[in-house]
Amino acid sequence: MGGHSPCASCKLLRRRCAKDCIFAPYFPSDDPHKFAIVHKVFGASNISKMLQELPVHQRADAVSSLVYEASARVRDPVYGCVGAISFLQNQVSQLQMQLAVAQAEILCIQMQQDSSVMQLPRMMDAPDDDKSSSSSFLLPNNLAHFLSFSPASSGNVTQDHSLRRETILGHDVVS
Repeated sequence: MGGHSPCASCKLLRRRCAKDCIFAPYFPSDDPHKFAIVHKVFGASNISKMLQELPVHQRADAVSSLVYEASARVRDPVYGCVGAISFLQNQVSQLQMQLAVAQAEILCIQMQQDSSVMQLPRMMDAPDDDKSSSSSFLLPNNLAHFLSFSPASSGNVTQDHSLRRETILGHDVVS
């Protein structure tokens, strides 16, 4: 043994730990559960073969993956880590759907606010000589810019009309 304690695999397998033990760098004696779970799922012989086939610089990542897969397989014997991945993918899909609904609601609220701001100047009774200046005064700068926007003037705007304001608000507006 030469002064070092046996690795977790050699302790579990009750064998002498050689200086060149393939398990020693990856399964230290202070974490015996790590090797025990991997051994239970894959077997010591298979783990040894896998590690010997890999370059030394990839072995630590392989052991980490084996430990993760073995832990997942013990928790879920049928699906293992694939079950966890499927669960997370479903959760991402649900959250994306919730995000899309929230964004659509925000867009509807913004469009309702924009339409109420546009109707405000028409509803006010300003003097005839001051009508044009009062309507431009009531519109915020960004809304006035929005009203003068034309898709032809912007090169990076797509021509998808499926989400036009008039279809979202539920009434037909000639644009």
